[in-house]
Amino acid sequence: MKPIGILIADDHPVVRDGLRGMLSSQPDFEVIGEAPDGAVVVRLAAELKPEIVLMDLRMPIMDGVTAIREIKKFDPEVKILVLTTYDSDADILPAIEAGATGYLLKDTSREALFAAIREAARGEGALAPTVARRLIERMRTPEEESLSNRELEVLQLVAEGASNNEVAGRLHISQATVKSHLIHIFGKLSVSDRTAAVTVALQRGILRLGNEKPTG
Repeated sequence: MKPIGILIADDHPVVRDGLRGMLSSQPDFEVIGEAPDGAVVVRLAAELKPEIVLMDLRMPIMDGVTAIREIKKFDPEVKILVLTTYDSDADILPAIEAGATGYLLKDTSREALFAAIREAARGEGALAPTVARRLIERMRTPEEESLSNRELEVLQLVAEGASNNEVAGRLHISQATVKSHLIHIFGKLSVSDRTAAVTVALQRGILRLGNEKPTG
């Protein structure tokens, strides 16, 4: 039987080496390529035609979600397994919506990783337990509580300390529009002020703070 062709995408050489070593121990796996960033993995996916792509989310040049979306454009059948350290809604949902077959965390055991790859190759989804729980919780959340893209942009700037005037300037909208967005945000999050909105959004994983480059 032909082995499952796997393409690894991660910006950390040590992680790529470790994954290649683990996967090479399985007779039905074959690592056919490695990519240090999203742009390279998109190019290699087109050239090498892997069955499985192991995709990190936080990579230079092109992030993992964008890479998933680009790969799916030219190869809808390829199975993409996210392998990351991040399990917030802000990471999980965009990856799944972009077309990821599964979502695993980097603390996954090697046996669970092997099983997930084989499941994905058969067309089955694979989710880390914490990720599955988050998705279930999300499904239970009333749709009207979901923030729009613009509301997320406003709240992100508020979380970074921007005033209404600064938010208006950054997004090229009026202060009145900013206030309107904030009122909708408060209602959807069941809060009464900016601080509470930011706190709840961070707790739910809707927002992330910090401009530094994460390592996963």
